[in-house]
Parts: sequence; structure tokens; C-alpha cells
Amino acid sequence: MEKIDKDFSLEAVPQSHRNNFWQILVVMLGLTFFSASMWSGGTLGKGLTFMQFIGITLAGNMILGAYTGALAYIAGKTGLSTHLLARYAFGEKGSYLSSFLLAATQVGWFGVGVAMFAVPVQKVTGLDTYLLIGIAGILMTVTAFFGMKALTILGFIAVPLITVLGSFSVFKATESVGGMQALFEYQPTEAIGLAAALTICVGSFISAGTLTPDFTRFARTKRSAVVSTVVAFFIGNSLMFLFGAVGAIATGQSDISEVMFLQNLIVPAIIVLGLNIWTTNDNALYASGLGFSNITKIPRSKVVIFNGIVGTVLAMWLYNHFVNWLTILGSTLPSIGAIILADFFIVNRGKYKSFDKMTFKAVNWVAIVAWAAGVAIAEFVPGIPPINSLLGSVITFVILSKLFGRKQSEEKIVTEKVG
Repeated sequence: MEKIDKDFSLEAVPQSHRNNFWQILVVMLGLTFFSASMWSGGTLGKGLTFMQFIGITLAGNMILGAYTGALAYIAGKTGLSTHLLARYAFGEKGSYLSSFLLAATQVGWFGVGVAMFAVPVQKVTGLDTYLLIGIAGILMTVTAFFGMKALTILGFIAVPLITVLGSFSVFKATESVGGMQALFEYQPTEAIGLAAALTICVGSFISAGTLTPDFTRFARTKRSAVVSTVVAFFIGNSLMFLFGAVGAIATGQSDISEVMFLQNLIVPAIIVLGLNIWTTNDNALYASGLGFSNITKIPRSKVVIFNGIVGTVLAMWLYNHFVNWLTILGSTLPSIGAIILADFFIVNRGKYKSFDKMTFKAVNWVAIVAWAAGVAIAEFVPGIPPINSLLGSVITFVILSKLFGRKQSEEKIVTEKVG
């Protein structure tokens, strides 16, 4: 009897293997409970008034919610991961570019995340950093190996604990600065512009948001996929930004676990730090497995083990030398999601032929050019880079697709006349 690939790495998830709303929600919340979002929140908290911070956070997460919610809709309808959806727009071999960029970035961030756990815990406990890296890397790889089921269980445990313990710490931090009134009266010593603030807010998670279909393809309905995603960004991402902002105003530290260390809440700090990184890292490792599986055709579970070993072994090197490169690499990812959205909603008018009945092009050069244009526009055109990237890629892809499509139609007509 043929064994079923429960990850559905190279096919659509059938309806019989879809999950309910709450299961998808906790996985998506686990994805958005990300320490880097707290760092971004801390930057915003120190550079804006509290009312400005609230406005920017809501606006940024509205943009992120719209982007990821649209990707979730496609995944809920088709049951396909980001990497398989990319085949429609980029072609089968063309999708290897997007898969490699997405997967390599996630392996890199996995390694950084493992070190982000080990370094502060070593300072507090005195345990060997590399021992902590090894233990954390193994545990995170093991849970990622078991796929969506393990991600769901981890989310059900981690999300409530992080929320309760983090909120308690923020309550104490708020008291230390004079209460809510003091927060609303806070004036930054070095203000940042609203456009720069929105760039930080959107840019902090739009790259990882491109991987939304990897998880929401398991939703039973399109509505469930969209709602769980949008709620996760408005609750999860906003909560992380709030933790970071309040912590930065009160103590100068953005990471809620660092704030807890200063508050002498050592055990809760280690729990929150560990679970916060664990949920995000497992999602990253899971998504990286799907990406390299698309390229190599090796099952995701086997690729995850390899990726976990690489990320764990290189954790300190990635932490010390790779963050800036990963940030640059991350700026190339939103264009991939934008092209998938444009191909599905505009070029194909919201309908894709069933994946198992498709014969894909090898490479769709229109998509490659549009991706490169989006990256260039984000880098060189004034404005908000992540939004520039999205709009630039969509406009370029749609225009070139119509021109290319028109050319094909004209060639077909000429051929028929000659015949």
C-alpha cells in the first residue's frame, strides 16, 4: 500500500486532511510571535509618541493582513504551498529561484533564532552557549520534523503562555514608568518619520508573510484561512510590537525576555524567550523544508532534518555575521508573493487549473523580470520599500503578461491564416 505524504510537499492538500479554524489560528499566531517584531516595536516605541505608535502599528498590520490574507485565500482555495503556487507564475524550474530564496532565508533565521535563545540564557544561567544551542536546535528540529500536527500542539501551548507572561511583564513595566498616562505622555528624544516607521512595521514581517500559504493550505475553507491569518497579524504581531515598545520605553530593552530578566523574572523570561523563538523557528524550518523539497523532490521531513542540522551548526556564525545579509535577502521575498497574487487574481481572474492536471512552463521569464523589477524599485525608488516592491512587481508582471499574451495570440492568428 502506497504511503501518504502527510506534508503534501508536492501536491495539493486534500479536503480530508484539512484542519479547523482554531488549529490554523494557533499556528499562524505562533508564526507572528517573533522576537524580531519586538525589536522593531522597540524602535518604534522609542521614536514615536504612543498614539503615533498605535496608529503606525494598526496601519502596518492592516497592510500585512491584506497581503497575507490574500495569499491565505489562494492557499485555502487550492490547497497549495507558496512553492507550488509559484510554479503557476514562475514556471516549474523558475519556481526554484523563489523556493531557494525563501528556504535559504528561513534556514538562516532558524540558526539566528537558536543563538538568540542561547546567548541571553547563557548570560543568566552560566551554562555553555554551545550546549544550549545544541539542545535548542535538536528540540526545534524534532518538532518541525513532525509537521503541522506538532506546530499546532506547540502553538496551543506557547501562544497562551507567551501572552499571559508577556502581558504581566508589560503591566509591571508600565507601572515602573508611571502608568498608562505616562505612556501616552511619552515624547521621543530622537523622533523617526512616519514613513520610516511604517517601513519598519511592514518590513519586519512581510518576508515571512510570503510563506503564509505553507500553513493556511491546511484550512478547511477559504474564509477560515483568511480570517485566521488576518487575526493572527492583528493580535500576534501587534502584541509583539506592544511588548517591544513598552519594554523599550521602560527599560531601554525591546525584547520582553530581556525586560523580564531586568525584572528578576528569570524562569518566566526563559520560558517566554524559548517558546517565542521555538514557535517561529519551527514555522521557519517547516517552510524551508517545503522550499527545498520543491527543488530536490526529497520529502519535506528529511529535508527538515538536514536544514535543522545546518542551522544549528552555523547558529553562532549566522548570529554574528549573517543578520545583515539575511535582512537584504529578505527584501527580495515580497516580490515573489506579489507576483503570485497578480498571477492568480489579475492574470488568471481568480481561477487556477487543478495542480495535478497542469503542464507548467519550464521558466516564465516575465515573472523573473517582474521579480527583479520589484527588488530594484524597492531599493532605488523613494517611498516605502516593501510597498514599492509589491506595487512594482504587480504592475510590471501584469503589463508584461498582457503584452506577451497579446503577442502569443497574434502569432496564433497568423499561423491559422497561413494554415
